[in-house]
Amino acid sequence: MYKFIACIIYFVGLLLVPTLVAAKQLQIADLRFWSAPDHTRLVFDTTAQPRHQVFTLQNPDRLVVDIANAKLGKHLLQPAADHNLLYRIRSGARNQIDLRIVMDLKKGVKPKSFILKPSNLYGHRLVIDLFDTGKAKSAPVIKPIVKQIIKSRAKEMVVAIDAGHGGEDPGAHGPHGVQEKKVVLAVAKKLVAKINARPGMRAFLVRKGDYYVGLRKRLKIARQSRADLFISIHADAFHNAKVRGASVYTLSRGGASSEAARWLANQENASDLVGGVSLDDKEDVLASVLLDLSQTATQDMSTVAAKKILGELNGIVKLHKRSVQSAKFIVLKSPDIPSVLIETAYISNPTEERRLKSPKYQNKIAEAIFRGVNKYYQDVTPVHLAIDERAAIKRLSKHKIIRGETLSEIAVRYGVSMRKLKNFNALKNNVIKIGQVLTIPKS
Repeated sequence: MYKFIACIIYFVGLLLVPTLVAAKQLQIADLRFWSAPDHTRLVFDTTAQPRHQVFTLQNPDRLVVDIANAKLGKHLLQPAADHNLLYRIRSGARNQIDLRIVMDLKKGVKPKSFILKPSNLYGHRLVIDLFDTGKAKSAPVIKPIVKQIIKSRAKEMVVAIDAGHGGEDPGAHGPHGVQEKKVVLAVAKKLVAKINARPGMRAFLVRKGDYYVGLRKRLKIARQSRADLFISIHADAFHNAKVRGASVYTLSRGGASSEAARWLANQENASDLVGGVSLDDKEDVLASVLLDLSQTATQDMSTVAAKKILGELNGIVKLHKRSVQSAKFIVLKSPDIPSVLIETAYISNPTEERRLKSPKYQNKIAEAIFRGVNKYYQDVTPVHLAIDERAAIKRLSKHKIIRGETLSEIAVRYGVSMRKLKNFNALKNNVIKIGQVLTIPKS
């Protein structure tokens, strides 16, 4: 009798196993994908951390994604007919409890996958980056840009315009759902158009569409494009919806110090150029001094640009902070490119969210930033401009102080040290007055 009952329990248990397993199955809640210049990113939203395997097949080209103990929560989004890589997405059960997803491709790829833990915006995610088989995984985005810039480089100031966030990183969002990544890209595109319409300057977008670019890769793109100025555009957010206004940031001294240590410790960086000088063949102390000099000059120039832009934003938009702020933002850490980050408004404020969505308001912001960049261009001669222009500005022996100028800005402009400028003009401190005339020593 006991054996009979035990057999019944055993067989009932077998019948329940598939139900218990299914109850614990991970679900694929959604699939999102973006195309960047050098890769396509797939993001699977999952209900738990997935165990997975990714591989490719040829003739025809396919990507296979196997996810253990998983099922679809809903039908996967199919790519558009004109998608540059994805043709069709199929799925089916494997071994009764596992899930296999097959993507028909228009060309061969090299996949790279990783897991992302839950964040404020998303839960567990499986991310797969697909790189063209004919390109290295780290193929720079900027090769076409560089060729374009070099053609007309002799007397141009090159400006890198970085629209924050992108792709699976939407940034902040307003109470009515307006996403930061979309409005800042719209402002960035308008700003690039205005700069490129001005002779003597050339601008390019760090990201051209809705895809994510790593923060340090943004710096790399700017440096490889030999940018003279880097502008990162964002829209702030705060838990208090009443907070509003624009702010302009440069790199803090603490951020500069940490970046200097990183550069000196990194062999890849050491072989690169900082301020036009390679550090790989220099003694440690000399390399440190050269990097410090480059950073100091860069920070001074960043402050000049930031003040010009802030001054133009004032009156066009409400300012959250009326002076230039400093922070350790990674995108501001290039040692030899003056860099500015602009928080255009608080997207968490309903009024500013509505304005940010308006193309007319986006244009007003872009116009104000452009005027600030133009004033920076007029006041500071980029180091790569033609020698005759540099010589002309150095021949100037007098300088009359105007509102908003500082002694450090003037020293940077004329390529002389602060100490030499103060000694030559018998200045006891850094205080200068509007209308005061300084004699500029030969550098």
